[in-house]
Amino acid sequence: MATTMPRAQLEIQELGLDRAKLTWMYRTMLRIRRFEERVKQLFRDARLRGSVHLYIGEEAVATGACAALRPDDYITSTHRGHGHCIAKGGRLDRMMAELYGRETGYCKGKGGSMHIADLDSGILGANGIVGAGIPIAVGAALGARILGRDRVALAFFGDGGANQGAFHEGINFAAVQKLPVVFVCENNLYSQTTPNKYTIAGGSVARRAEAYGIPGERVDGQDVLAVYRSVKAAVDRARAGQGPTLIECMTYRFEGHFLGDPETYRSREEVQEWREKRDPIPLFAAKLLATGQFSQAELDQIDQEVLAEVEDAVRFAENSPLPRLEALWEDVYA
Repeated sequence: MATTMPRAQLEIQELGLDRAKLTWMYRTMLRIRRFEERVKQLFRDARLRGSVHLYIGEEAVATGACAALRPDDYITSTHRGHGHCIAKGGRLDRMMAELYGRETGYCKGKGGSMHIADLDSGILGANGIVGAGIPIAVGAALGARILGRDRVALAFFGDGGANQGAFHEGINFAAVQKLPVVFVCENNLYSQTTPNKYTIAGGSVARRAEAYGIPGERVDGQDVLAVYRSVKAAVDRARAGQGPTLIECMTYRFEGHFLGDPETYRSREEVQEWREKRDPIPLFAAKLLATGQFSQAELDQIDQEVLAEVEDAVRFAENSPLPRLEALWEDVYA
């Protein structure tokens, strides 16, 4: 008697994802979640300074998008950028050290949470200026073309960034020049504290692509496979010389705009509903289990390994030295 292949298994087969890639995706989502949860605790314990914008709830976007990239491709990030850095290959110990302001951090303790960069991993930097990473990604793509490098640049930005001039200038230039760029809008429904129904004309960022003559698509940002499918097609298109794509990932941040945000602009019921029904990690875990390729014990083991890695990162950071006073004059370009 013929058997029907489980829907999740069929979807994964169509995407050409093997077990190793699926494991990497699940582990990456957990690395982002556990890192951010630990950062939240450290900040509340006054062991970290500065401001922190957590990526909890949006893990599927960074993971799905970066899974479609090569190690030598580029990304630009945002003030909520820890997830992007981790998904693109960032080391947890050096990231944690940067948050602690230690010399062993990616930017020698000078960048902090909102300015982590690692050029060797193609991470061209997070950015505290809303939308500012968009033209940087466009410039990287232009540079890759001029230098004859077969690379793609991907710009992460939020729905608030989609209303900045840099968004329109960057996409227009990339479209005219047919540059290898993918624009990924993480639409988490709020521009800081303002519901985006008050800020986005027409109700969709993706529809703006039509004005620039490029493809635009809105996808479920809580489904890592949906994000991967869309971004992979856009990356392939860009690498083939067919120009940029605009992708709007509908997602949700489970925490406030910043850690300490009173969140008076949204209800507790709304947040709870997203946490219970639209958490991207349990949603992906359910798909993996449905394929029969993974057991709950294996997924639990991955989680335990990630938790240990995060604790190692904390120890590394706390045992690292603070920057020397003379470092104030080093790596200064302007």
